[in-house]
Amino acid sequence: MPTWEERRVSVRKRRPPVRSPSLGAGLAAPKMAASRYRRFLKLCEEWPVDETKRGRDLGAYLRQRVAQAFREGENTQIAEPEACDQMYESLARLHSNYYKHKYPRPRDTTFSGLSVEEYKLILSTDTLEEFKEMNKGMWKKLQEKFAPKSPEEKHKAWARVLSRPRT
Repeated sequence: MPTWEERRVSVRKRRPPVRSPSLGAGLAAPKMAASRYRRFLKLCEEWPVDETKRGRDLGAYLRQRVAQAFREGENTQIAEPEACDQMYESLARLHSNYYKHKYPRPRDTTFSGLSVEEYKLILSTDTLEEFKEMNKGMWKKLQEKFAPKSPEEKHKAWARVLSRPRT
């Protein structure tokens, strides 16, 4: 008859080791999350920011989204690692001009005949704001020029109008 110690050893051999969910899954996950976080940070560092496109720049938007997605930095738990990896690969292909090299254009021309520099100038935030200003009617421009900006100014303006004697 086996002793108590022998039985305990034989039972251990038959049973798979019990892993704590916090330790078993937690050891590999932070390392993978940390490496994903570092890859995204490196991509953000390499991605240029176009200062002429304030509020509309892809590089600035990418930095903002990475900061939101990895709020806890390297300790962030990633719910969908496959989707995260796929997103990174897609962005990395865009950044490396993968498709530009895979499908080269025979000539660098546009339908309008404008150069890249001219397109950058036209699509800058300042130029687009100027176009918007040009398209406004005279009445709208006057309203914006003389309209009170803050709620207090609006309240004072209405009080002045209502307090005037009627003639």
